[in-house]
Amino acid sequence: MSQATKANIARTITNSSHIAITIHLRPDGDAIYTSLALAAMLDLLGKKVQIVSHDPLPYPFYEFPETARIKIGKIEPEGLDLVILLECADIPRSGQTKIGPLPKINIDHHYSNSPFGDINWIDPSASAVGEMAYELIEPLGISLTSEIATYLYSAIFSDTGSFQFSNTSSQTFYVCHKLVEAGASPNAVAEKLLNNNSPSKIQLLGRILSTLKLNEAGNIAIITMLGKDREEFGLKEVDIEDATTLVRSIKGVEMVIFFKEISPGEFRISLRSKGQANSALVAERFGGGGHVNAAGFTVYGELEELYNRIPAEVERILNDQVRQQS
Repeated sequence: MSQATKANIARTITNSSHIAITIHLRPDGDAIYTSLALAAMLDLLGKKVQIVSHDPLPYPFYEFPETARIKIGKIEPEGLDLVILLECADIPRSGQTKIGPLPKINIDHHYSNSPFGDINWIDPSASAVGEMAYELIEPLGISLTSEIATYLYSAIFSDTGSFQFSNTSSQTFYVCHKLVEAGASPNAVAEKLLNNNSPSKIQLLGRILSTLKLNEAGNIAIITMLGKDREEFGLKEVDIEDATTLVRSIKGVEMVIFFKEISPGEFRISLRSKGQANSALVAERFGGGGHVNAAGFTVYGELEELYNRIPAEVERILNDQVRQQS
């Protein structure tokens, strides 16, 4: 990010008094904690700030006291000077329908972002928007408090898969070093984000894992969650996303395909990968998108037909990737 862009963002924020921060649909830990960090930064500048998420927060984030600051619903534009959008490839990705005329700052680390904002900061080399937001501390002229450091560390920890994903870089560790110096506790964040599962989530996870299938080559794993199972345990689709983490740990598996039934005939597919397998490129072939190691898309049809077709197509795409890399 150029110094000029940093200065432009800082100047725009400084010249605004009432600012809304919004995040993408089906928000994740990076978007949630970066929004809290930005709000805390703007508090130090004396700004009137609101955080609005169109969608409810997933488990366990909605149980944490700090997330009570995030309002669920629509941004009302009256009186607003500025909207900051985090990890939104375009405005529809935010779910916010009333912000069209307002000045916008667009911050994202996905290369698929369309530069829709008045100011666009897109950095695909960043591990998380939390890593990017750290770079605003100096141009805004504020102190890195323990609260802000903890939020930013939580964002980065979340989006790097606790530093396991390939998006983790030397810059990631440099930023986290600074955040820990400022008061973030790696142990406390890990305990909070990793060891907060409910019994019902573990029970549902067991049911999902019982559906595990591998392709003949053993490099693609498929798991499935039916709507009736999710409803039985009182959980939402996004609450069980980390089922893929355990499956991805299987030796030889490069790609996990997670079928999640949203409604009859509608399935959201989560992809998680490691090694040279590129989840984003696969998802884009199906009209979706995401990161190299984490992406997704939505498909429609009967489960049996999709279950036979999607993994076969994914295998062909991965084989094409291997041929292109060799």
